[in-house]
Amino acid sequence: MERITMGHGAGGTLTLQLIKNHVLKHLGGSSFEVPLEALDDAAVVDGVVFKSDGHTIKPLFFPGGDIGRLAVSGTVNDIAMLGAEPVALAAGMILEEGLPLTDLERILVSMHETCREADVWIAAGDTKVVERGSLGGMVINTSGIGRRCKALEHNMAVVKRFRSGFGAKWILDSNLKPGDKIIVSGTVGDHGIALLSFREGYGFGYELKSDVAPLNGLTLKLMGEVGGIVAMKDPTRGGLATSLNEWAEKSRVGILVDEEAIPVREGVKAACEMLGIDPLEIGNEGKVVIGVIPEKAEEVLKTLRSHPQGREAQIIGEATSRHQGVILQTQIGGRRPLPPPLGDPIPRIC
Repeated sequence: MERITMGHGAGGTLTLQLIKNHVLKHLGGSSFEVPLEALDDAAVVDGVVFKSDGHTIKPLFFPGGDIGRLAVSGTVNDIAMLGAEPVALAAGMILEEGLPLTDLERILVSMHETCREADVWIAAGDTKVVERGSLGGMVINTSGIGRRCKALEHNMAVVKRFRSGFGAKWILDSNLKPGDKIIVSGTVGDHGIALLSFREGYGFGYELKSDVAPLNGLTLKLMGEVGGIVAMKDPTRGGLATSLNEWAEKSRVGILVDEEAIPVREGVKAACEMLGIDPLEIGNEGKVVIGVIPEKAEEVLKTLRSHPQGREAQIIGEATSRHQGVILQTQIGGRRPLPPPLGDPIPRIC
């Protein structure tokens, strides 16, 4: 008898198989504008962007954040990835018997501060309590809605000016075309390695900190001031490798990536080398990968680097018709496939 494993929740190939072979078989079939079957970061229902997200991180507090900041940021970011302006959130909290009320207070304060940072507020919620030893403290489910905005309209108008026949209304995984440039907003692997280091007590000789943050201010700025963006994704579970492979599959293009151009902090590199894991497979919570038409790539990069959340941004590759899947141009001059991982090598990081 097959059973659920931790890998099924890690965002890689096993998660995708679970969703396609079981979830979509029973829950798909809607006629929404962007339906469940699209497997984008959020859905679109009657012009409203809608998202629900569960957060099971362990431990609840970690360098750079906590489960409250993660819950708000994660849902805000998924809505923002479609080009929408997040409007409101709902939060369902499942608390474990014995959770200190002081810890709950800290998490609620953090949620409030992150909502204020994102200018998005919690409008509804629910609270349940389960027996001691069931959860590891608490689990938070956040849902959110978003709407079209002037920044998205400007962005799409710019795309249509340079790309004849472009008819997409939203920024989707399936929008890439050969020649589009791939940009990452900053260093990858920070969140997962910081959490692993703190949770397991590893001393890598570096001060490691999660990047968890709401990104809607950054995405609205890029779309409203520059435009030309056709795809956006926050590379959470499964990291950059999973995000790029999802784009390649849904857009039916190859993606050629320059390994040397991908920004990775020295501490993350050292930790990954020590543990034998790939930083491109590790989840992030405050970065965005952007697909942009070539005519606007340098301008998007310049604007990114002028923003606090994009100072280390880099163009890392481009979509191409010459390859299938994701191909990594290695630092030693060769090329190799970059497949999606089976799952994130670090469990319970979001």
